[in-house]
Amino acid sequence: MRQLFAPGADALLRLALLAGAACLAALPVVGAGLVRSSYVTGVGVAPAQPVPFSHKHHAGELKIDCRYCHTTVETQATAGIPPTHTCMTCHSQIWSGSEMLEPVRASYAKDQPLVWTRLNKLPGYVYYNHAVHVTNGIGCSTCHGSVTDMQLTYRANAFEMSFCLDCHRNPEKYVRPKDQILNMSWSPPANQATLGPELVRQYHIRGGERLTECGICHR
Repeated sequence: MRQLFAPGADALLRLALLAGAACLAALPVVGAGLVRSSYVTGVGVAPAQPVPFSHKHHAGELKIDCRYCHTTVETQATAGIPPTHTCMTCHSQIWSGSEMLEPVRASYAKDQPLVWTRLNKLPGYVYYNHAVHVTNGIGCSTCHGSVTDMQLTYRANAFEMSFCLDCHRNPEKYVRPKDQILNMSWSPPANQATLGPELVRQYHIRGGERLTECGICHR
């Protein structure tokens, strides 16, 4: 009787089955990697904006206070986006004819706000209050990274639940003195282990179970 399959067919079938099993086993790993990639999270990616605004130049080199543009960061849930007339307080005199700033001049002339691409987004079921954090020892760079080094602004963190919980469970690791809140290059000092708990007491932060209650963030 004539042989139906070539001598190596059994080996090829085994190899195909093994490759299929390996692919199935790799799917969760690939999926987890994709979910955490910058393609999905946007971390490290500077999206196109109506104007290529440089935090490095304005806040870093010129030392413009963050609160000059983000006026409500200490008083409201949102930090605030500056209206065009804030830009024009300087740019009506400086670089007033720049082609790059034409969208700003057009916005001002038409009294229509610039439409910026939002960087940091949270799901609708997550509540976040800038004022509560900033006035209680959590600095801007803890969440937003070293913004004064960003030529074009990008998202520094993915803001997954674990990111928030790490701070809520251990606020003493992250709290700063009030005069360091806007310091984008701040890092915990050598004595943070003793300074942190003292600052937690000064800010009257109720850590532990209180900060990890569901209702703190999900309302």
